[in-house]
Amino acid sequence: MRSSKRLRQLMDQGVVLAPGVYNALFAKTVEQTGFDAVYITGFGTAARYGYPDVGLITQTEMVQNLRHICRATTIPVIADADTGYGNIINVRRTVREYERAGVAGFHIEDQVFPKKCGFMEGKAVIPLEEHAEKIRAALDARTDPDTVIIARTDALAPNGWEDALARARAYREAGADLIFVDGIRTLEEL
Repeated sequence: MRSSKRLRQLMDQGVVLAPGVYNALFAKTVEQTGFDAVYITGFGTAARYGYPDVGLITQTEMVQNLRHICRATTIPVIADADTGYGNIINVRRTVREYERAGVAGFHIEDQVFPKKCGFMEGKAVIPLEEHAEKIRAALDARTDPDTVIIARTDALAPNGWEDALARARAYREAGADLIFVDGIRTLEEL
């Protein structure tokens, strides 16, 4: 069974716990510990190369890391695709490269480039419709209909709840399979 189909089955059953890792060894450890999925962080991958998570790693470097991780484990891999590494054309290539690497799903965030790690201050986001168009492009570019496309918004910190929720709704309407609102700090916010 394709890992993307397995991820969708897990999602249908409820919450999917996917610990974040940055290399193949840790991915195997997560699998052997009994988790059903693993998450590859952009922060972790940047750190693996000795960089801060501010848009310095390339799509090629991320895909290289993803290939090693996907080959090392049989559980679904969910990956960080940063901003899609550019405009709509880049997003389309990112989708194809991530699928070829073996990921089951990934998220694309709505930050401006160069992006900042979600934990950093001073984040800014692109216009809502521009990111909705990236999500539509990602959906159109996927060759596996089960690949999970996650729209991430970083609007909460710079713009507040109203904008974050408006973006979440718009990205869902654009067709995103899941929505990821970055920056939630309390259970009440959740």
